[in-house]
Amino acid sequence: MISPKSSSKKLPLQYRKTSRFKCGFWLPTMFFSAFFLLLTTLAYRDSLFAWSTLLPASFIENEESQTIAKPARLIVDTGYARYLGNQTFPNTVAYLGIPYAEPPLGDRRFRRPLPLDEHRVKGQSLTVGQDGVIDARSYPEFCIQGSTGGGDAGGAGSEDCLKVNIYTPADANKSSKLPVLVYIHGGGYIFGNPRNWPFDHWVQQSPNVVIVSVYYRLSSFGFLATSAFAEDSSLGDLNAGFLDQVQALKWVNKNIEAFGGDPDKVTINGESAGGSSVELHLVANGGSSKLFHGAIAQSVYRTPLPQPDQQDTLFDFFASIAECKTSNIKTTMACLRRADISVIAKAQDTALYNLTSTGYKTFHPVIDGKILSDYPTKLIKAGKFAKVPLIIGATSNETLSGGTDITIDLKKYFPSISDEDINALLLAYPQSSFVSSGERHDALTGDSELRCARTIMATAFGAYHNSWTYRYNQPTPGAPKVYHAAENWMMFKGTATGYNGSTTFQPQSAANEAFAEELIAYWLSFVRSGDPNTFKLSHSPKWEIYKSNTERIVLQQPEDGSVATSGSYVEEEGQDIQRCQIVERQADTQQN
Repeated sequence: MISPKSSSKKLPLQYRKTSRFKCGFWLPTMFFSAFFLLLTTLAYRDSLFAWSTLLPASFIENEESQTIAKPARLIVDTGYARYLGNQTFPNTVAYLGIPYAEPPLGDRRFRRPLPLDEHRVKGQSLTVGQDGVIDARSYPEFCIQGSTGGGDAGGAGSEDCLKVNIYTPADANKSSKLPVLVYIHGGGYIFGNPRNWPFDHWVQQSPNVVIVSVYYRLSSFGFLATSAFAEDSSLGDLNAGFLDQVQALKWVNKNIEAFGGDPDKVTINGESAGGSSVELHLVANGGSSKLFHGAIAQSVYRTPLPQPDQQDTLFDFFASIAECKTSNIKTTMACLRRADISVIAKAQDTALYNLTSTGYKTFHPVIDGKILSDYPTKLIKAGKFAKVPLIIGATSNETLSGGTDITIDLKKYFPSISDEDINALLLAYPQSSFVSSGERHDALTGDSELRCARTIMATAFGAYHNSWTYRYNQPTPGAPKVYHAAENWMMFKGTATGYNGSTTFQPQSAANEAFAEELIAYWLSFVRSGDPNTFKLSHSPKWEIYKSNTERIVLQQPEDGSVATSGSYVEEEGQDIQRCQIVERQADTQQN
């Protein structure tokens, strides 16, 4: 097999392995003709196309009268507002852009979200029309994006983005009491757009669940941090973007019944930074959350969680670029809250590319000493986590470091890691165990950055509830290995994400679609029953519980391209256990 390092220039950009393209995003350069884009759009049936093709003409907006016919079966009443959904598949209705919190504008910038003012929404809905029905058939503006690190500039999006997309079976109602999946997107806490990971086809395949996809603030808008916030919360709130996710879960708990969901059967799910978010929810407040009852963590992004004072240099640089830095922190914050979005977006991207005096130059969650009291690995090892059933896994070849020098790349990723810890890792991954130095580099960095969350969390959670682990082993078409986020392409209609919230949906083969159905069946079986086997496809293998035998499933297509059989199988975890025990002991210096 050709080494990805030697051949990366020949690969489509979204398949090149590099530290710049992290956490659920691979940048597309595969350009399709207008014909293929049209086919993809029609296959997905995005909002406007689906509405016009699935409903009679009388239901389409009349441009002359500016009125919309509103079929009652597509309207959900939350008690404070009535929302008109969009039938995107015969069995699926999507309610898009439903607000779950007050807009974080003006003085609310860099602060924790406020619960949705239902009286305000009710009053506004009366201005929509005589019946007060709010049109929820189009995707909302996504949260303001940061740079992917690939030379691009962020800045697209809106601050008024604290919303959710809800996908329901067409016949769901308040008495349905269906299990709920809440999905938290990836993107390194810096970028990401839920529209790029649609769930219409999940509900179409299994019209017995409700799925909620969450928008939360990103980069500096969501994770601006300084020690001053820890000392005086009136200046701003640490981890505002994570608190957005918490508020979304609270809104779901209170309102999802109106959409057919059961607030007592909520599973949280995320990939990459979304998987990291799932981990943080599991340990937040010592694991006391009652807002969910199961968790699926995919490729957990083991990014360092700095102490607030370790972000001070980043804060000062950011404020200076925004021309807001003063000797008075209150004056600085007032300036940052008045600054135009474009100024903030430029400042956060400039820090990523130009701040060289510290390894902490990205806006990520921090240890705030309140909600997040310690590094997740230490809390998990101490048993301070929500005791719920868990699915956790990673891809076969993922790493977020694209260099060739293990020591340099570990220090870039984990700024506080010691030479002693690096040497311990090097000894655990002797070159004699690998066919090439590149393979060794990827295995060592990938374990610390992503994969070891699988072993650490499954072992701890398995002592209280059943846990299941997986190794995703299907490369994205055109990729020589199974890189980070490969399962997203499979599970979300060939999504190939790009800059500033963009994506293209690439054509999938019949074998791809059949494998995607297998994956979705496992995931939604877990959501419905707490066990991925209960409602799996009949030809799929039994997914063994992760216990002392440390068995995990390997998820892949059949080699012969069959659409009626499974290529997945069960394997033993092997030496990953011993290596990840070393990673676990480095929680203080890896800061996760």
